[in-house]
Amino acid sequence: MPAALGILDELEATAALLKPARVRILELLAEPNSAAGIARRLFMPRQVVNYHLRELENAGLVEFVEERRKGNCTERLVQSRAQSWLIDPGSLGRLRPDPDKIGDRLSSAYLVAAAARLIKEVAGLRRRAERAGKRLGTMTLDATIRFRSPVERAAFAEEMTALFAQLVAKYHDETGPGGRSFRIMLGAWPSIPETPEEEK
Repeated sequence: MPAALGILDELEATAALLKPARVRILELLAEPNSAAGIARRLFMPRQVVNYHLRELENAGLVEFVEERRKGNCTERLVQSRAQSWLIDPGSLGRLRPDPDKIGDRLSSAYLVAAAARLIKEVAGLRRRAERAGKRLGTMTLDATIRFRSPVERAAFAEEMTALFAQLVAKYHDETGPGGRSFRIMLGAWPSIPETPEEEK
């Protein structure tokens, strides 16, 4: 059973995926399949598919499942190691987005950089938790709100900022024994309606 989410944290693995043909192949590997089966679906030569599969397997994105007899041939079945993939911005080293280098906290650039930092940090913590055989403690709040006017949107932002500051002040304890720091991020952006293709 593939993992729900795979994170690409090495440039070599990321580079192995960043080809349109390999993305299409990986999409078809949500279930076990062979080079011949994929070649038929994508109308590609089997030798070309075999080459891409080897590269994906070497990068750790695809894993061997089983061999199956089909007529006089033996098919090698492989499958994607995850249902979906995400690139860890940390793999870019110093080129990764850094919110601390962006002064305007109300800009979209700051929000994107903060989201990139979130992905980098949580991805790293996931790896550490998996190696230790532990569950990573996280919390996600996600909602869509439709404001009647820009005035109400501004009022909401002001009230949310005040409540956020109050909660942080109430629960933050720099010296509490056994305590652990958590990073909390709130962001807001216009929602984009999903197209029928994206909903699949």
